[in-house]
Amino acid sequence: MKRIHIIYSGRVHGVGFRFTAVDLAIKNNLTGWVKNTLDGKVEIVVEGEETELDQYLTAIESIMKIYIREKSIYCESATGEFVDFRIEY
Repeated sequence: MKRIHIIYSGRVHGVGFRFTAVDLAIKNNLTGWVKNTLDGKVEIVVEGEETELDQYLTAIESIMKIYIREKSIYCESATGEFVDFRIEY
């Protein structure tokens, strides 16, 4: 298990980014959360097996590529604290 903390910037608010992130996480059996930040970015914390995490990142960046200008990715140790994947407010 692995945890990835991602911050996307660009035109990522109001384009369905969070809903896409949730849908893809569920399809890849991942847990965690996604939220819009006050400074106009989208933040994701996601946990799962490395293969599924790679598929998730590839899919979200492919689907949302026209909206993403920059990304920051931090790899961390999984904590197992999540039971699902949801939108945080």
